[in-house]
Amino acid sequence: MGVVTKDIELISTVPPAKMFQAFCLDTDELFPKVLPQAFKSIELVEGDGGAGSIKHITFAETERFKHSKHRVDFLDKEKFEYHYSWIEGDALLNIFEKVSYEIKFEAHHGGSVCKIKVKFFVVGDVQLDENELEEGKEKFVGLFRAVEGYVLTNP
Repeated sequence: MGVVTKDIELISTVPPAKMFQAFCLDTDELFPKVLPQAFKSIELVEGDGGAGSIKHITFAETERFKHSKHRVDFLDKEKFEYHYSWIEGDALLNIFEKVSYEIKFEAHHGGSVCKIKVKFFVVGDVQLDENELEEGKEKFVGLFRAVEGYVLTNP
């Protein structure tokens, strides 16, 4: 198994506390509301939402994936830090053991900066397609911007 790491940094005009709340803590209700074309539902199936909790994601019919599960690995509400891993489902494409995200929001010029470290845990010696990784990054950025837009229009 190999590990490929990618870093993403996104700037927002929204303060860190609000973006952290929307993008990390309110995902179950907010993602399907903001992007119904991508998410049908997100349900907490185990735990209380904190570390160790498991969420089941059902994607919209228009998406190429049907479902996935993600596990909350770490949560620090005071430091605006949230880590989770995709651990099951067709979104892993049978080439990833898991995909982990480490998200941290920090203050930045009256808004915030979101620092994301993505770790792809590859099964065997599979070579990753850079175009697919870039496509995944663009979807993540699109999700972030959609949530940011929602927060700005619904303070």
